[in-house]
Amino acid sequence: MQLSPNFSLAEFAASATAKAQGIANTPGLRQIAAMQLLCAKVLEPLRAHFGRPIRITSGFRSVKLCLAVGSSSTSQHAQGEAADLEVPGIDNVTVATFIRDRLPFDQLILENYTRGQPNSGWIHVSYREGRLRHDVLTYARRSYFKGLLA
Repeated sequence: MQLSPNFSLAEFAASATAKAQGIANTPGLRQIAAMQLLCAKVLEPLRAHFGRPIRITSGFRSVKLCLAVGSSSTSQHAQGEAADLEVPGIDNVTVATFIRDRLPFDQLILENYTRGQPNSGWIHVSYREGRLRHDVLTYARRSYFKGLLA
């Protein structure tokens, strides 16, 4: 099933952890609708701007999968509202800055980025209809910091 022209449900639900641990990672209709919004509002415009595919490293996660990977049962991933991603060949700070400055989002986190290593870490972005906090964080050294600290 395609969520949008360039993103499939299969890539959003893919998980090595789910496969290895036999965890069902199947979204319901509400989560699928949320993923479609995330694709339409954030991911498709991001792909169009950079002119290259986006690699989703983690999209939808069932509650059980969230807990298995050390996340929370209330994670936006479990609602279909979030994706962790990279744009191969583009510095993660550049991508995060574009999202921050040009796209609608609920939360944006530059995670585990190392200065001088442009493709280190990844970007977490979420979109929730009716709640766009524009919360921008950096996660490094097991701590969250406000803003993009690269």
